Amino acid sequence: MDVDEKYFKNITKRERAIFEGAITMGALFHQFVGTPVSIKNVETLEKSIADAMTLQPCINKVEIKIDREILDKVKNEFDYISLTGEMLDVKVVSDYSDKRAIIRLKFIPELNYPLMFVEEVY
Repeated sequence: MDVDEKYFKNITKRERAIFEGAITMGALFHQFVGTPVSIKNVETLEKSIADAMTLQPCINKVEIKIDREILDKVKNEFDYISLTGEMLDVKVVSDYSDKRAIIRLKFIPELNYPLMFVEEVY
């Protein structure tokens, strides 16, 4: 019996695509929030996060953008701040069998909150 048959037999392919994307988004958020970031290393950090998260099962693509406007305003003796959820705009594309889920994290101003949500499933 393979892993899918043993551990995921109680959910649909659609649910599995969502599950894998959501697990990856949660890992991304909780592993990288707090990371030191500056305008000098923002591209490297975006790439590193995306590269690490695409190692997760079923993850086909990770698009991450860190808000450079916030980084441009950093004026302290160290020239960096800690990464926060408000700075992130992330899409995780999760494919399982013939199903694809796009999980999103972005700051929603009217909620004043970095919201994780299922953007699309097909």
